[in-house]
Formats: sequence, structure tokens, C-alpha cells
Amino acid sequence: MTETVEQTPKWPTAADEARFWALIETAWERLGPEPAALRRALLTRDPEDDEGAGHPIDAWLDRFLGALRDLSAELSSWELTDLDRVLERKLHDIDRADIHDVTDGSDDGFLYARGWIVALGRDYYEAVRADPAMAVLDIDCEEMCYFFGHLHQERFGEWPETGSGISRESVSNPAGWPEELIPAGGRS
Repeated sequence: MTETVEQTPKWPTAADEARFWALIETAWERLGPEPAALRRALLTRDPEDDEGAGHPIDAWLDRFLGALRDLSAELSSWELTDLDRVLERKLHDIDRADIHDVTDGSDDGFLYARGWIVALGRDYYEAVRADPAMAVLDIDCEEMCYFFGHLHQERFGEWPETGSGISRESVSNPAGWPEELIPAGGRS
């Protein structure tokens, strides 16, 4: 008779989170003052004054992702897995109906919007977490959603196993989606 051992979900450590946010900040810093000013403006804008969808920082996302890729080029399998676990947790934690109400989008579209929020860095991420009105309509950064997982797969030939027991997919955070707010199609 075999016994099933329940595994305790693995959470990101404070050191993993600090490294994650430091990599994102360093990647942005490499791009100079213009994207830094755009990111600061996101934090100080009046959400009621938004003129439409998207944001000028979008023009910098590919360069940001390239810089992040360069910074991550020599990371080991376990380091990329740890960073993917942090990313997964950050995306999961802002998988909330109140944030979706601002960003809009399908399940995939909302995931990509959350990727954009994470890509903009800790300050913006925390601002949106605290006040969903700080989010922007019709934004996306699909590549950020699986960034460290894809790097791991490219370098080591397999997807990293984070052991977190959560999903980054939309509508998978039960705390963020009360039953009455779950869109048709249900939870991921």
C-alpha cells in the first residue's frame, strides 16, 4: 500500500521577492530617464483624467524585457524557478475582480494586463493593489506573465516546477473573485 504525502505549497521567500523587484528596477534603470519619468507619472496621475486606453510606457516594454533577459542570462535553474514562483504569486495576488473592472479584458487579456502591472515595478504594483483605480484600461505585457518560466525552458529544456500550488491564470484567486463575480466559464 502506498501512502500519499501531501506537499505543503512553497511560498516565495523575502529574499526571492527582493531579488525579483531588484531585477525589474535594474532593467528599467538601464533604459534611462525617459521611461523612469513615465513610470513616476503613472504613480502620481489622477486616474479620473485618463484619456483612453494604453500608456506611453508601452513603447519601452520590449527594451525593458530585453534588459531583463540580459540580467537573467546567467541565472541557474533554481534561481529562475524561484523568480518564476515570485512572478506567479504576484500575478495571483492581483487576480481580483476589482482590478479586472478597471483593466477589462478576457481571461487571457486580464492575465496580460496583470503582467503589465508587474512589469512596471513594485511601486506601481503596490499602488494598483491598494487602489485598483490606479490601473490602466487596455494594457498588456503577455511576455512578462511567463518570463522566467520561458527562460528556464529555453536554457534547461523544461518548465520550472514552482511547487506553489497556485495558478497565475485569470479568475483562479478565490479571494479576489467572490462567487457572484465569477464570469461565465468559471474559475481556471
